[in-house]
Amino acid sequence: MPMPELPSDLSRLSLADIAQLAADQRLPPVDQWSPTKFGHSEMRIARDASWYHQGDPIRRETMVRLFSTILRRDADGRHYLVTPVEKLEIDVDDTPFLAVEFKSEGEGDTRTLAFRLNTGDLILAGPDHPLRLTELDGELIPVLAVRGGMEARLARPVYYAMADWAIAEAHDPIGLWSGGVFFPLAGQ
Repeated sequence: MPMPELPSDLSRLSLADIAQLAADQRLPPVDQWSPTKFGHSEMRIARDASWYHQGDPIRRETMVRLFSTILRRDADGRHYLVTPVEKLEIDVDDTPFLAVEFKSEGEGDTRTLAFRLNTGDLILAGPDHPLRLTELDGELIPVLAVRGGMEARLARPVYYAMADWAIAEAHDPIGLWSGGVFFPLAGQ
């Protein structure tokens, strides 16, 4: 099955279009599969969300997109590529996804933030996809909940643009609203 064409630029889409595309994303039911064959994929997702197989980068975006659709995180905190017959561990240095672009509509508590991930997934921040800060190597990094306990790190330009808006709105604590939820964007 060919992978659907993804938008290359969120700025050309309305938030309603983005919400519809996000709702239309169909993923395999990996959380329902219980394969009996186990192993290691010899794959790794680096801190910058680049994918590698046996140490070599996977350069075909369609392959990364395809693999990302069968990725899940189990209760043990490890990530796996899962099919109905096979479950292969994949090493993840940080988060498996990177939010590379975003769009904002509205202001204050009526704002909605939409994100495009490096895999093409579209996510609307809100109660089902919260934004939070987490510590990694002594540094606070912003992450967005994606699905099944997996998160996307926000690329620096995305986070800095959001921080500029949050500073301009002057909330205390500093942060932004999205989908009716307030998300702090600075450590306490």
